Amino acid sequence: MASAKQVEELALGLELSGHPFLLVVRPNFMDGSTVKFPDGFKDRVSGKGKIIEWTLQEAMLAHPSVLCFLSHCGWNSTVEGLTMGVPFLCWPYIADQFSNKNYICNVLKTGLELMKGENGITTRREISSKINTLISSDVINSKALHNVKEIVRKSSNEGGSSFKNFKSFIEHIKSL
Repeated sequence: MASAKQVEELALGLELSGHPFLLVVRPNFMDGSTVKFPDGFKDRVSGKGKIIEWTLQEAMLAHPSVLCFLSHCGWNSTVEGLTMGVPFLCWPYIADQFSNKNYICNVLKTGLELMKGENGITTRREISSKINTLISSDVINSKALHNVKEIVRKSSNEGGSSFKNFKSFIEHIKSL
């Protein structure tokens, strides 16, 4: 959940980056109130940005125009992003999301972390800077990113480790 100030910084950071974007903002994104964007924001980004409430995340990540994925690093989002070979802008806020972020940024080296300022807010400059760094960096075309994508795909295919583990789990459930 985000504060009104954080939504403002996110919106202005996306605008400041100068890149096209798709922003998925679920109705429960804010702390109990309706999401409001800065005055004139939607008009200023209308040719470059699209704001929607929901999308099929896996299909969106598979689109060739997607250059990075701003994610809270929940497990499903992490698996989907890695499967599609999309570099991450990691913005965790609870539980396992921090472990997933550490793995993405420090082990796999397929993403960057968005840092909070002294007031607990990730600034528009931080957001814009990390978007531009990620998009212009070698991370996008890195061997690491392509290797991770291939490893994740192989593990989920028949005979792969994830496939075997899931099949074993199903068999265990059936035996109960």
